This record gives sequence, structure tokens and C-alpha cells, in this order.
Amino acid sequence: MSPPREPVVAGHHVVLDPDNVGRDLACLILTVVELIRQLMERQALRRVDQGDLTDDQIEAIGVTLMVLEERMDELREHFGLEPEDLNIDLGPLGPLLGTDR
Repeated sequence: MSPPREPVVAGHHVVLDPDNVGRDLACLILTVVELIRQLMERQALRRVDQGDLTDDQIEAIGVTLMVLEERMDELREHFGLEPEDLNIDLGPLGPLLGTDR
């Protein structure tokens, strides 16, 4: 059996490290989940400010967002990631998740 070849993308070699594939995939997935979590949090704050929610709804949203944030912390710790590892640099657009966290 021949050794695996490195894939070529747009004329550049992409170096894959089999030992870090799981961690890198987890980082990408957690980045997307964190982006969605932050968007949900902002939307919830807007709705609270607009007065669209009952006290019970506000409580439920708050608890849900806290539990999700705790779970994200657990998953980052499990994969050895720091919060800044999830903040992809988009070059001239700046960081994906902003810098306020």
C-alpha cells in the first residue's frame, strides 16, 4: 500500500496532521456554534429591550443561554481550546467573533 498523498488545493500544498484532525474539526464546529450562540444572545437582548417577552420567557432564554455557554466551556476544555482559538481571523474584515469577549 502506498503512503497517502498530500492533497493539493489551488496549487498550494495543504499539510494535514492526522493527530490534530479531530481537534481542528472540533475547533471549526465550536466556532460556528459560538457564532450562532452570540447571535442568539444579541437577538434575545433586542427582544428584551423591545418588551416582546414575558418574564417567564426572559427567564427561560437566560437559563438556556447560560447552560449553552457552560457547555461550550466544557467542550473547549475537552478539546484543549481557548476562547481565542474559536475567533477566526478574516483578514481585512477582522476577527469573526469580534473582540468584546
